[in-house]
Amino acid sequence: MKKSFTLLFSILSFAIYAQKPVSLNSAEILLQLKKLKVFGSVLYIAAHPDDENTRLLAYLANEKLYRTGYLSLTRGDGGQNLIGDEQGTELGLIRTQELLAARRIDGAEQFFSRAYDFGFCKRTEEALEKWNRELILSDVVWVIRRFRPDVIITRFPEDSRAGHGHHSASAVLAHEAFLAAADPAKFPEQFKFGVKPWKAERILWNTYNFGSANTQSEDQFKINVGGYNALLGKSYGEIAAESRTQHKSQGFGVPAQRGAGYEYFVTTAGSAPQNDLMDGIEITIRRVRTQEFSEVEMERSIDSLIGNFSYEHPERSVKGLTQLYAGIRASSMNNYWKGQKLAQVHRLIEICSGLFFEATTHVPYVAAGDSLLINVTIVNRGGLDIQSPSVNLFDQSIPSPLPANEAITFSKSLFVLVNMNYTQPYWLEKGLNGGHFAVDDQNMIGLPEGPAHYNINLSVKINGQPFTFSKPVRYKHTDPVNGEIYQPLAVVPALSINESPTFVFTRLNKRPPAPIRLGVTALSNLKNAKAEYYQYEYKGEELVKQAVWKDTSLSLPKTGVTNYTLNTQQILKNTKEKQLQFFSYLSAKYKERYQSYTIRRIEYPHIPSISYLYLNKVKVIDDEIITVGKKIGYISGAGDKIPEALKDMGYDVTFLTEVELLTGDLTQYDAIVTGVRAYNVHDWLNNVHEILMQYVSNGGNLVVQYNTSSYIGPVKAKMGPYPFDISRTRVTDENAQVSFLQKDDLVLNWPNKISVKDFDNWIQERGIYFAGQVAEAYKSILAMNDPGEEPATGSLIVTNHGKGRFIYTGLVFFRQLPAGVGGAYRLFANLVANPNYKKVNGTAKQK
Repeated sequence: MKKSFTLLFSILSFAIYAQKPVSLNSAEILLQLKKLKVFGSVLYIAAHPDDENTRLLAYLANEKLYRTGYLSLTRGDGGQNLIGDEQGTELGLIRTQELLAARRIDGAEQFFSRAYDFGFCKRTEEALEKWNRELILSDVVWVIRRFRPDVIITRFPEDSRAGHGHHSASAVLAHEAFLAAADPAKFPEQFKFGVKPWKAERILWNTYNFGSANTQSEDQFKINVGGYNALLGKSYGEIAAESRTQHKSQGFGVPAQRGAGYEYFVTTAGSAPQNDLMDGIEITIRRVRTQEFSEVEMERSIDSLIGNFSYEHPERSVKGLTQLYAGIRASSMNNYWKGQKLAQVHRLIEICSGLFFEATTHVPYVAAGDSLLINVTIVNRGGLDIQSPSVNLFDQSIPSPLPANEAITFSKSLFVLVNMNYTQPYWLEKGLNGGHFAVDDQNMIGLPEGPAHYNINLSVKINGQPFTFSKPVRYKHTDPVNGEIYQPLAVVPALSINESPTFVFTRLNKRPPAPIRLGVTALSNLKNAKAEYYQYEYKGEELVKQAVWKDTSLSLPKTGVTNYTLNTQQILKNTKEKQLQFFSYLSAKYKERYQSYTIRRIEYPHIPSISYLYLNKVKVIDDEIITVGKKIGYISGAGDKIPEALKDMGYDVTFLTEVELLTGDLTQYDAIVTGVRAYNVHDWLNNVHEILMQYVSNGGNLVVQYNTSSYIGPVKAKMGPYPFDISRTRVTDENAQVSFLQKDDLVLNWPNKISVKDFDNWIQERGIYFAGQVAEAYKSILAMNDPGEEPATGSLIVTNHGKGRFIYTGLVFFRQLPAGVGGAYRLFANLVANPNYKKVNGTAKQK
């Protein structure tokens, strides 16, 4: 069955700045000219976005002028999120773009493997096993063979000093890949894609001093990377701070460092450097001796370009650049450096010429089967003699030569093929296969993102030589506050389906399950289309139709919406599936395409907008869940989806700010819940501590979800009526055995009787940032531990205060409830159930 995609735009942000067309000022152009003389490369390897040493990358790329890259094995999918509620692959999408934003600042390139960040782990072997060691090793080897680094640097050691199983695993794989990349017997299938064995000169560990973890010593090789780059007007510590601050989802804004600063290194394989990182490596033009265009001629040409460069008239360098380009192109230089230097000169020709060229559209998306109006603008701002201009896909006649500083604009509508692939990050096309993404296209492996759907090429002749400049078609509009905005263009389906609710509870308060609502949105003008809505069940490997809803004449304008309400009980009678997925069979001009997906659009100011497709399934939760109370106040933290889960359970949720807490009537709330890391991000919680404690004392129920000890800043307010600390204790094994320390406590018995089965099917981890050093007034309810460790008892602590109850929990409900883990719902229902109802009513019925 052929599947295609449906669309629901969910805007997750505020104003969008996105990326404007790339341009360089004259100082930056001069720096790039100097880089033409350097033939060295360095690859930095670690596990996650934000693991990289941005100061070192900035120094290597902008002071030493090496080709510099960072290989992050994962996209950071399993991390935490300071700026929103995205988790898993959504967070990985954000962190991918944050890394690209960082690289645009520090000048390095970005690469990834297929490894999935499945969350914190404590053992190297666990990470290697879950990732598929040999597969991810092949990815690292592939990147090395393509990038061909002279020096490889790891952020972490290969042992427990790395502090994280992913960290140490990244160092192990880097070391193994250093050897394997040079071995023609290793992964020989890669050679048919144009790579060859590559032997780096050395691999080093970049030691560190992170607070109490100091692995540096004065007998190690060291480099002063704290210099000042006058062309950029910044020191490398300043560039690094700007780069690292792009990791906003991780709360990694840092102050700039100025003055001398040293990086230390330990050689783990290969020859050890004595005086310079590139000891024993030829990094000058002499590395690429040729007969047709000697290194002396090439060096003389580049020196002339640098010496005669005009800050006010960079276009005067174009003639020399075209001559250099011709010389390199005709030479017998090895293909790797020939390709690198041709690309660098090509880019400099475009930038120095002042040629402006863009291809834009006025819409953020286009549906397959529709037409797309593309607007092209060309401006010869430098006034050079640019001949024979032409643009692919357009039959437009363009003046030759291009007139000086005159805007040439033209447009054309292109038909978007009905069967065109939709916009989807390439690593999500086939999704996860255990601990790694399923990517079959060898040429895509390692890339940070895939190519744009539409690229427009401008072909010209400059000084008699042909050049082609390519631009992706982008959505362009003007924001009244932020001005001109550029965003990626998405290709989407004609029709979307959004199912609601996300979860169907079959035994919630012994009521029948809520109806399922299908929201159908048109992303194209639909006229007299035939639409049928199916729910399928797999029987073996065969998809069998279980139910049909028809709309034989579906007519909707673009962005029009229609809704269908389905009888959930009837659906469940016809299927045993625990994941309900609905498909639309759409005929007419769409040639019987199936629609089954939703597009999520994620937007934040510091990165381009992100569109991706996902299966919008309704999960069936069969666990018996009883809730008590109706109204819950929620104090938002850094971002989570707990409020949505509470609403699905039937609670009325009111978001509380400082004003509501200071002036409102808190007695109306059966429970007040604080979002994850609320006490880390809200200073004002100090101002309402006494009010919250009074709420508890008067009979309220306060549930505080996890806060961090130092991850995004220390806890900024008192939390409970009695003291306790936030530790860094966590249990990363999602299947870790759970013991009940207080079997008779209300949180384990009312309104739901909790058993160890309620901890089945948890995902990623049990809990993080457990309570530590707790006062005697608290009761520790649970004990759990990772293999080989002592039981930890701070995942759930409870105390009575006055007439009410206070709870702190490090259990990761923010992961379990959005994943539809029934036992987690049952336990959370107990946490928010106000004990006073039992005292008054002696029953578990709702208020």
